[in-house]
Amino acid sequence: MRRPMVFVAALACCAPAAFGWGEEGHRLIVRIAESRITPAVMAQIQATLNPGESLEDLASWADEVRQTRPNTASWHFVDIPLSSAGLDMSRDCPKGDCVVAKIEEFRNQWQNPSLSQAARREALLFLVHFVGDVHQPLHCANNNDKGGNEVPVEFRGSRTNLHALWDTGLFRTLPGEDDLLAMLLQAITPDRAAAWWSGSPEDWANESFAAAQNIAYGLLPTVATGETVHLGPEYELAAQPAVEEQLEKAGFRLAAILNTQAQ
Repeated sequence: MRRPMVFVAALACCAPAAFGWGEEGHRLIVRIAESRITPAVMAQIQATLNPGESLEDLASWADEVRQTRPNTASWHFVDIPLSSAGLDMSRDCPKGDCVVAKIEEFRNQWQNPSLSQAARREALLFLVHFVGDVHQPLHCANNNDKGGNEVPVEFRGSRTNLHALWDTGLFRTLPGEDDLLAMLLQAITPDRAAAWWSGSPEDWANESFAAAQNIAYGLLPTVATGETVHLGPEYELAAQPAVEEQLEKAGFRLAAILNTQAQ
């Protein structure tokens, strides 16, 4: 099981461990999706949720239940060996307990009208979160380091690890949530949306894996094993657009899933 390391700031202040994209990332993905979800589907979503709940506020629910439901921990990622050519479900998800398989499972459950409201609500919340997780590059790659959790890095004067950097640390270089949302929505052009429309969760995992190979891991400076990797502006300039595009893809594809699969 992955145990994301605690983020340690330059002044040695401690912050909570990060999961997935962190709360801001998952909220952004839901907000992008909601901008494209049809009114009819939005009504179905609200009917699935409990009174007073919103999908945005529950975007990180799947992370919150991990402590009381530890069996769900492996559902958030798929460990594709960094040295491999890409996803192999028989090798990387033999028991069907990875993020790729769970997206399909919970999509089917949410669209099943014979299930109870409570069961469909839980399926919806897992689905929403896991579509976000599969677009986080370090949730789809592993270099015998727990998806980057065991790679210490220093970024902008703060010490953390590679996984947490991509979860939350890189957001420190981006605008505030509302301004970032507007920027991401503007970037989803018709041509880009058309290119993102097709594909399966397996394809999305392979895209994230490629980003991990080429950028998240691929652009790391070489250091001795166990030493802290110091990341400078060059890494940031390459990583920031990748983070933005993965958030855009996740929000667009989440909307597409909900719009086409709801009943």
